[in-house]
Amino acid sequence: MTGYLTTHVLDTARGCPAAGLRIDLYRIDGEARTLLKTCVTNDDGRTDEQILPADQFETGTYELVFHAGAYLDATGTPPESPRFLDMIPIRFGMSQASHYHVPLLLSPFGYSTYRGS
Repeated sequence: MTGYLTTHVLDTARGCPAAGLRIDLYRIDGEARTLLKTCVTNDDGRTDEQILPADQFETGTYELVFHAGAYLDATGTPPESPRFLDMIPIRFGMSQASHYHVPLLLSPFGYSTYRGS
């Protein structure tokens, strides 16, 4: 089996997929943080391709950074200065070659994540 990484972002306050949300993927090696990819969610709140496809997959520690503040601004969510949630970093490990799915449930004042399937 080969490994790969996907996500799905749902806007729980609006009850819909979070379309147009920027996501950055970093690889973490000790104190080093290397940007691997930047992508944007589609109308279904997913990326058009795997965030980390099988041919680039390596076990290790990674971080997804969800640009929630810019997304909330773009959807017309009443602004705050600063926003309660702006950048949402989720650091996680991938220890074996399998499908890792890291979804985000988002609202202006909270979020949750889990290892999906």
